[in-house]
Amino acid sequence: MGRLGGQLRVAPSGGVIGWDMGAALALARALGCDSAAVGHLLPPIEAVMVRKVNERNGENAEPGLG
Repeated sequence: MGRLGGQLRVAPSGGVIGWDMGAALALARALGCDSAAVGHLLPPIEAVMVRKVNERNGENAEPGLG
């Protein structure tokens, strides 16, 4: 997931709200990954990433993301 580090969606408050999923799916296709599998696996991984990044940055995760 390190390759998506530059594709973060950030709220005006500065909290991370998720990845750019269009970019994530395009990257998966370019890497030859199964799009259906990526579509199922990324959302729960994204929720954990949002929570952990915001905890590390001292922000509260946006509501509804895990």
